[in-house]
Amino acid sequence: MSSENAGLQTNNQSPPKHIAIIMDGNGRWAKAKHLPRSSGHQKGVRTVRKIVKHCAKLGVNTLTLFAFSSENMKRSSEEVGLLFKLFLTVLKTETKKLKDNNIKLKIIGDLSVFTPEIQSLAREAEKQLSNNSGLNLVIAANYGGQWDIAEAAKKIAFESANGNINPEDIDSSTFQSFTSLAAYPKVDLLIRTSGEIRLSNFLLWDIAYSEFYFCEALWPDFDEDALDNAIKDFHSRDRRYGERNGER
Repeated sequence: MSSENAGLQTNNQSPPKHIAIIMDGNGRWAKAKHLPRSSGHQKGVRTVRKIVKHCAKLGVNTLTLFAFSSENMKRSSEEVGLLFKLFLTVLKTETKKLKDNNIKLKIIGDLSVFTPEIQSLAREAEKQLSNNSGLNLVIAANYGGQWDIAEAAKKIAFESANGNINPEDIDSSTFQSFTSLAAYPKVDLLIRTSGEIRLSNFLLWDIAYSEFYFCEALWPDFDEDALDNAIKDFHSRDRRYGERNGER
């Protein structure tokens, strides 16, 4: 157990219920080591394994990982193909491990760009893990925050046109119920690795009152201690949700 983790236990501080991570830096990690980009992505997968296991150990309710953004489709066809192939491999090899560790899986995003084989494996993996009761692992693949908001608006429009929703009754709670993360706790902590300080169109609706944590570590180098440091920083924040102390 890391020293920070031990400190969290000693102080009886619960971890954030929902942690979201923008996993950035695989390519730069590989470049710095004079390796192909594929090596960075593969090392990044190994980091995912460590962080998922650590979150489950800490008692985090939900972990959402930004695996593949809709903007990633603009990269070279070679890299996009590599990401697709890696995603397929991970689905094939990791499902049993997740099941053995009582982890539940949800994949969000527009999966229509993926091959039928990947789409089938994604749904089958979700089905196989649906009865697990531990950590909720959410993978955002070909996902964009603006896409999520537009999709929610589209669904509400259909419901309204069919007479199931009165437009005058639509509020933020109604809208939330149609978003990709409707079934999960609100995001408490958003982490981005690699030193970049931007959101890159990730979970725009869901991070209205999240705490942000940006660190210099490239994703392949991010480890359990780095996550513990992020959580320690989270606990140092004064979360007022727009209100003054003592007025809630």
